[in-house]
Amino acid sequence: MTHGFPSAGVATLGSVGVALTLCVSLQVQPSAQQAVTPTSNAGRVLDRYCVTCHNERLKTADLRLDRLDLSNPSADADVWEKVVRKVHTGTMPPLSAPQPSEGDRRALLLWLETSLDAASAARPNPGRTDTLRRLNRTEYQNAVRDLLALDIDAASLLPADDSGHGFDNVTVGDLPPTLLDRYISAAQKISRLAIGIPESSVQSDIIRLPADLTQEDHLPGLPLGTRGGVSVSHTFAQDGEYEIQIWLARDLEGSVSGLREPRAHELMVLVDRQPVANFTIEKPADADATVLDKNLKARVTVRAGPHEIGVTFVKDGSSLLETARQPLQSHFNERRHPRSAPAIDQILMTGPYAATGAENTPSRRRLFVCSPPSREALRRGKDEDCARTILTTLMRRAYRRPIAKADVEGPMAFYREGRAGKDFDAGIARALSAVLINPEFLFRVESEPRTVPAGGVYRISDLELASRLSFFLWSSIPDDELLAAAMAGRLSRPGELEKQARRMLADRRSFNLATNFAGQWLRLRNLEAVSPNARLFPDFDDNLRQAFRQETELFFDNVLREDRSVLDLIRADYTFLNERLAKHYGIPNVYGSRFRRVTLGPESKRGGLLRHGSVLAVTSFATRTSPVIRGVWVLGSLFGAPPPPPLPDVPALDESTVSANLPMRERLAAHRSNTVCASCHRTIDPVGFSLEGFDAIGQWRDHEADDVPIDVSGALPGVGEIRGVAGLEDGLLSHPELFAGTLTEKLLTFALGRGIEYYDAPAVRKVVRDAEKDGYRFSSLLLGIVKSTPFQMRKSS
Repeated sequence: MTHGFPSAGVATLGSVGVALTLCVSLQVQPSAQQAVTPTSNAGRVLDRYCVTCHNERLKTADLRLDRLDLSNPSADADVWEKVVRKVHTGTMPPLSAPQPSEGDRRALLLWLETSLDAASAARPNPGRTDTLRRLNRTEYQNAVRDLLALDIDAASLLPADDSGHGFDNVTVGDLPPTLLDRYISAAQKISRLAIGIPESSVQSDIIRLPADLTQEDHLPGLPLGTRGGVSVSHTFAQDGEYEIQIWLARDLEGSVSGLREPRAHELMVLVDRQPVANFTIEKPADADATVLDKNLKARVTVRAGPHEIGVTFVKDGSSLLETARQPLQSHFNERRHPRSAPAIDQILMTGPYAATGAENTPSRRRLFVCSPPSREALRRGKDEDCARTILTTLMRRAYRRPIAKADVEGPMAFYREGRAGKDFDAGIARALSAVLINPEFLFRVESEPRTVPAGGVYRISDLELASRLSFFLWSSIPDDELLAAAMAGRLSRPGELEKQARRMLADRRSFNLATNFAGQWLRLRNLEAVSPNARLFPDFDDNLRQAFRQETELFFDNVLREDRSVLDLIRADYTFLNERLAKHYGIPNVYGSRFRRVTLGPESKRGGLLRHGSVLAVTSFATRTSPVIRGVWVLGSLFGAPPPPPLPDVPALDESTVSANLPMRERLAAHRSNTVCASCHRTIDPVGFSLEGFDAIGQWRDHEADDVPIDVSGALPGVGEIRGVAGLEDGLLSHPELFAGTLTEKLLTFALGRGIEYYDAPAVRKVVRDAEKDGYRFSSLLLGIVKSTPFQMRKSS
């Protein structure tokens, strides 16, 4: 075998990189006089299927099970947890070896899990989260939103975070100087925007639309009767005039595209869905369309605060494109499927001109918990009481803890510096910047009590529990109610903790689990990089890309919000569609850009996650599907049997030696015939083959190259042969505890900000067993995690 069991203490539960070889043993069976116990029964199963290979003499995969003490499995829990995973998922014994009966397999698992769980309950090991964990980009954006009632684009202010164990909130323990500079710049910009402090000069913001966005029909967020364009929420720092300039999309020669017909196109600028400017675009008589948009500028008066800015075209009902004769939905590629009407490329907003300040904005209402003092009060120095009140409230929310009088002195010093020679607002803005770059805001801090010995286990404080809960469910700071419960010492009470968790799940901020957690678990974030070959897939555009993501986010959130069984993620008789996506899927009678829940018939090819275009696209290449990527993803992210990574010295498959016209199964045959690759690909490829009914952009197909019927037969470890996506769903649902356990591990990784280790397995099993009694409802898994030992406790260093 080229893959074997890793040495003890090296691999973790979620990344067992090698296989556990189980072989037929010829060892002598115990005599009839010996007592038959669970331990002796387990020993006989292990002897028969394991020890002959994994012994002191052969040392297969450097694993020697004959040296382990069966009377005390907890002494080698890291090894036995890997055995549990391999046996439970059916990845061992290999198909080429004799298999234990289902009864023997269950008995071995029951003995091992019971022994390991009992030992864990007697001596819990909750693991150790990092003492300092920086807010990642998503958490920072959400925290600013909830702290200041201010929506920002953190992607424009901060660099992307690295991912670890599949999530970007794991490797966030440091703050290098270059990143600190970005946080300082962000804090200064945010404080000015929140309070309405004018910049030294007018500012410009650019909104760029994706180059592959089709704009021939209505787009979400814009009024009916319009086509193309964009609607964005933009926060204006001050009351005043702002110039909005529109640039149109161009063709390869630099001319405005979409002017094929000699007709006028009416362009509108909207503020909060109300027209504020109109322009007429038409093909110039001299045929020079390179400077057609140089005067598309509108000067509008806007009050400070958030507003919806829209730029769009009035839809022409007589346009040829709006008839049924168009073969493609996408229109942006000037070579293959050019635009039939002008489109927006980017919008430039500049201002403010003639600024008059900022008064009643959401951010100021959130910040100014007392009224700013009058000029007379400022002159007499009576402003500090109000400033202290504002900063105390701000710091309590930002630092997630009670604030003592001494804590406020630091920000008050910044307030005095900012106020000197200016005004009250300038002082608060300066102090706000200081709070936003304070480590107590930028970092989540978990430090052990001094009374806990090294290596000891302790229960985290209510305040730390509040932060864990809010960053798990909302990826943001605790709100006032959660913080109040923590400060009063009530949060750690089981009833109060469940009450708060259920309240937070009912809040719309829990949509974070769909966008942030599911966005990483299901790789939805990778959709931005998906760009299928335009020749092979000419009907793919950004409209479809965004529809893919929205379908899956709405579907995931619906299962969560209706508290359905998590098994519905695998198989469902409904999904969420708009017209663009419905046409891509071949589902009739869905019209308009609005997404809505659509009930599917029994013969529909759509439903659960495995049938979503998002999942199918991110597990494909630009030119073809990838049974390998799809198989690895299903095994690791849904089934709980992640295959090991490729060996470092094994080259990728050279496809140049294989005809592209061959069926995919034949093209990948080299994987399974190569002895180095075969041990893994004989498990991976059959899982991926079952999804070959969907092409690289998620459309259903019955044939592939040269009209060859697609063979969707496959296999799933521990299940056997399957056929097509329905067979794969049946296989996953035949072991619901495996999918529920895998989802629990992913959620726990996201909740703790660390990888799952072998000592977390008993807690995961308890969550799954308790959820099984409730039909695997989503809330059962989430509440089980919140009540679990790893979530509520911590190990000291």
